[in-house]
This record gives sequence, structure tokens and C-alpha cells, in this order.
Amino acid sequence: MTTGTTSPTTSSPAPVGTSRPAWPAHLLVVAGYLGLAVVLTSGQWGHPWRLFHQAGDQILFEWMLAHAAHAVVEGENPLYSAGLNAPDGVNLMANTSVLGLGVPLTPVTVLFGSQVAFCVVVVCCLAGTAVAWYALLRRRLVNSRSAAAVGGLVCGFAPGMVAQAGAHPHIAAQFLVPPILALVFRPGTDAARRRVVRSGVGLGLLLVWQVFIGEEVLVFLALAAGVFALGYALADRVAARRLAPALLGRLAVAAGVAVLLLAYPLWFQFHGPQHYAGMAFATHGFQLDAASFPASARQTVLGDDWLPGLLAPNPTEENSFFGPGLLVLAVVIVIWQWRRPLVRALAGCGVVFALLSLGNELRVDGNATAIPGPYRLVAALPLLDLAVPARFALVCVPVLGVLVALSLDRVRAAPGSMVASGPPVRLLWAGAVTAALLPLVPTPIRVVPVAPVPAFVSDGGWRALVPPGRTVVAVPPVTGAGRSPVMLWSARTGLAFTAPGGYFIGPSGPDDPAARWGAPDRPTSVLLRRVAETGAVPVLTDADRRQAVEDRAALARRGGRARLAGAR
Repeated sequence: MTTGTTSPTTSSPAPVGTSRPAWPAHLLVVAGYLGLAVVLTSGQWGHPWRLFHQAGDQILFEWMLAHAAHAVVEGENPLYSAGLNAPDGVNLMANTSVLGLGVPLTPVTVLFGSQVAFCVVVVCCLAGTAVAWYALLRRRLVNSRSAAAVGGLVCGFAPGMVAQAGAHPHIAAQFLVPPILALVFRPGTDAARRRVVRSGVGLGLLLVWQVFIGEEVLVFLALAAGVFALGYALADRVAARRLAPALLGRLAVAAGVAVLLLAYPLWFQFHGPQHYAGMAFATHGFQLDAASFPASARQTVLGDDWLPGLLAPNPTEENSFFGPGLLVLAVVIVIWQWRRPLVRALAGCGVVFALLSLGNELRVDGNATAIPGPYRLVAALPLLDLAVPARFALVCVPVLGVLVALSLDRVRAAPGSMVASGPPVRLLWAGAVTAALLPLVPTPIRVVPVAPVPAFVSDGGWRALVPPGRTVVAVPPVTGAGRSPVMLWSARTGLAFTAPGGYFIGPSGPDDPAARWGAPDRPTSVLLRRVAETGAVPVLTDADRRQAVEDRAALARRGGRARLAGAR
């Protein structure tokens, strides 16, 4: 690749001087990624009553995977389910239903259950993302297979990716990001310009698939691609003008395809049954501390539980935590290769999103500084007002991975080339990269125990007590954002029964579309939950008894009679 003038879409020249097939090396890289992902999920394989540490989130996504399989097998509408929040149901297009993962994995879910399907999803999220970035790097940006492999490793297994994978697979599933970028930023050749329609159709189909995996990643991808394209255009105006017509043509075709295929699902999301407006929590409160970037995350070889707890909103949002070594390395790479427009555009993109992740007010070492954060400038914009600021730092992950790969490729350039380096320089740089990445080596995702599904539920004892049209009510019922046992029971039994409540986002009421977690609380639900949480048995009054009857009647009036199965 030529310094200073090469487009980010220009394919790298093929390696010279070897006739050996490349596929064994590629398979070795893929097997390495898969092996690492399996090790990271090892706490659950063969242990049905363990969940990853954010257990409530895993229960949610196990249920979503079970629902996707149930919808495919039964031929039901995958965008809606009455299996939860009976009798009103849940708008699953407006929730993180991960249909783009659950539908393809239907055979796994049906044959092996929701827990195995969830673990397979986590493995595919981590290893699949790494493989996709490896393929893009190898085909477009670097000649060295080892450089691409290291870059893919960073992109797929950075601390933020591992933190998200165990709880938010819709965020960690980024294996479509590289192929989408590959179609957006195609090489500026005559053949590529003639294939605008074909590339646009492929891009549109990938965008649709990504919507059904997670819309949030697609929003971040669009923003990052826009910032990168602007940075590259400023760095190399000649190339930008040459590539712009074909790029805009592909985007126009892709937009047409996506709008056509997503018209009904998006209408259902925003106007269908149980749609809601806004967000159920204050997203701007989830921001990163500036000191988190050079710190170590929990699930790394140098991590601990204390410091990350001060610098990130919760264990799943440790999206920075790159360590001092990798950050210093990135600065050196940018200074060293500053003449390359690609490097300048990557650096600018990374800095922008790192700053946005700091939220409305800069915090350092857990202390508020009263210094306004850049996020304030965009916080009121549509879509961005619903984004979690801490997740902007995930854009920095592929930026750092690509920079590391470019640097390794530069020092490993073929002998005789203008950028070739001698063995001492190669060895020194390989050592620097190793030293920067070793502290980021991930450890297996932590697990916590969970109560088994009661035999009364798993063996079907409830069936004799719950005629068709009635529901199973767990005691105490969960109607807010808490961990929902009934969702786990439902997922592990293949959605065999319907239940009120659950862990989802829905409207606050029939005439109030404001978003809230779960179904509106009934007084009896609050009473039962308080008993379960405190262990204190209250003195029940006639008023409590009348309220219980009224609550049951209210549930019946909303769409069907409920039978209290008493499962514990």
C-alpha cells in the first residue's frame, strides 16, 4: 500500500512468492478464535443452573431465542408475543428480540434448549466478529496474515466486547459490521463502479439483517462510517471526489432495498400493539469515566472488581478499559503513519467517539469535574437521545484493532519494498504489541447460580390446573426490571405456557405510551414481591384480600382469566 495516497477501499496486492494454499492458515485463525470464545463461555457448558453474571439479561435473551424458535415452528408472528405480559402481550420489534440470531439458530434451540442456544450466540458474537474483521483486513488493508489475525483478535475480544457478550449479544454481535463496511467503501476500480446496483442490493440486505439483530449497532455504525468518511475526505480530497459518486449510488440502492423490506416491521415497532415512546431509563446517566480508558477491565488477567466499578456504569458497560500500553501504542502508530489518510481518518473517528462516551459531564477517577462533555452537543438529536453514551467507546475497538494490524503489516513488509523493516525492528515492534495486548487477555465470563426450574413447571404438572386461555402466575410476579423467574421457566420449557408480567419494555398504560420496564404494578404484586425480598410476613387485612380479588378481576378484564398456579 502506498503511503499517503492509498484509498481505504483499495485492495492490497496479493502476496508474492508462495504457491502454498492459504486455506489451512485461515482455518487455523478461525479455529483459534472459536477456541478462545468457547473457553470464555466455559462456565456454562454442562451447567444448566448457572448463568452469566448479569443473569437477568441472559434470561431475557434466552426467552427471545426460545420465542424465535417457537415462532418459526408454529408459524406465528415473530414481531409480537402473548407469551409474556398476558393478556396484552409484548411488541418484540420494539424490544431487543434478536430475531436475526434466533431464527437461524432455531434448530439449535429446538434440539438443545435455550441455554445452549444462548451460549452458541455468545461464541458466534465474539468469534464471528473477529473472523469478519480478519477477512476484511486480509482482503483490503494488509498483506500479512498474522497482522490481520492480531487485528481481528483485538476487534472481537477487546474488554468491551467480552463485557457486552455475556449480557447484551445484540451489542456484541458485530460480525456484519465488516461486510457492511466492505460494501460501502468498495475499491475505486472500474469494475466496482459498474457493480453499483449489485453491491447496493447486497448492502441493503445486510442492513436489514442487522436491524433484526440490533438497531443500536447499526446506528453506531452509520455514525462511525460518516465520521470516518468525512475525515478521509478532508485528508485526501482527490480520492474522496473520485469515490463519492459510486459510494452514494450504492447507498441509494441499499436504502431503497432496506426501506422496502423494513416498512412493515418498523411500522409495527412504532405503531403496532404495545408500542411505546421514549426510553424506560435515563440513557445519559450511563457514561464512562475518563480514567477508564487506561484502566484494566474486570474480565482480564489484570482485572479486579473494585476499580472498574468506579469507572463504568455497570459490569456490562466496561467498553473502554484498553490499558495504558495499547493507548500509547496507538498514539505511536498514528504519529508514525500520520501521512496516510486512512490512519488520520481512523484516529479522528476514534477520538470523536471516545469523547462522546464521556457523557454530559466529564468524570475523572469517579469525581465529577463540572466540565461539559461533547455528548451535550448531540444529546438532543433524534436517535442519539436514546443512545447509551458509554457504548460510543465500542467504536474505538475496531479503530485500535485496524491500527495495530496496519502497524504490524508495515514492519513485516516484503523485503525490498520501500517500507520494509529489518529483523531487529520487526522483533522490537512485535514485542511492543505483545506487551500492550497481554494485559487485555480475557478471562472466562463470570457465572452465578440460578434456581432450577421447579419440577411442577418442567414436568408439566401445571397443565391440569391451567385450562386453555388461562395463565401461569409466578409468585411473586415480576413486573419491573428485576430478574424474572417465569421468563426462565418459559424459555426452558419452549414457551409452553403464557404468563403475566416479565422483563421487557412496554407502554405505561393503555392511554400512556411512555416507556416503562415491564407491566404496570398491581398492589398485590407489590405486596408479594416485598414479602419475597424481605422475608417478613405482613398482617393481611380485609382490604388486602379485596385488593387481591380486584387485581385478579382487573387482569381478567384486560383480556382473559388467570389461574394462580402457585409455582415457587
